[in-house]
Amino acid sequence: MTTDAFLADCRARLAFDLLSNTWNAVVLWALREGPRRPVELRERIGGISSKVLTETLRRLQFNGLVDRLADPDAPSRVEYRLTALGRTLLAPIDAVGAWAFEYGDEVMAAQEAACTSDPVPSSHLPDGSTA
Repeated sequence: MTTDAFLADCRARLAFDLLSNTWNAVVLWALREGPRRPVELRERIGGISSKVLTETLRRLQFNGLVDRLADPDAPSRVEYRLTALGRTLLAPIDAVGAWAFEYGDEVMAAQEAACTSDPVPSSHLPDGSTA
């Protein structure tokens, strides 16, 4: 096992890939209080389509982070719940959320400043030198 995050088979890169998809973290967080049916998840998560939710749930199931539970009496009725492995991601998701709450305004201000500032000619590098 390698610990170099720049190598393709690094475990840290696997974690970054899992959390880099916006919907993965959102769906995991929405499942933190217990099993939910897809319709409940869509109602709880603003802006997610049925198709994207289904794709996200399949991806999370593939990665061992959620279980799909079919009702034995009504096979078309399914719920999704976090696995023990999925629960281990709640603390990192919470930490990133807390960071965003604390620093989100600064990030948005930087984005706004970047959009309104004069474009830097490509021949000028950030350190003030020229190419």
